[in-house]
Amino acid sequence: MNTSKKLSPERIQEIKNFPIAYGEDSPKLKANQIARMKPAHPEYWKVEPVKVSLSLKVDADVLAWFKSGGKGYQTRINKALRDVMMRSG
Repeated sequence: MNTSKKLSPERIQEIKNFPIAYGEDSPKLKANQIARMKPAHPEYWKVEPVKVSLSLKVDADVLAWFKSGGKGYQTRINKALRDVMMRSG
């Protein structure tokens, strides 16, 4: 299987809509069970997003608001953008 090709939005939606078959070998987990789960080898799960440098124009008051929180304003901007991205589905 060639994993270098990107999935189309249609294929991603098809995968998301595929029904999950729960059973004795794969029971549906409760939220508290999922919260307690840990990877068998945490060192293999250290996935850090690749940072990309870009030039972006934002309104001065928006930038001032993020900077007013002190150091780490770029990280807070990134988190705000990621939150929007994750909510958009």
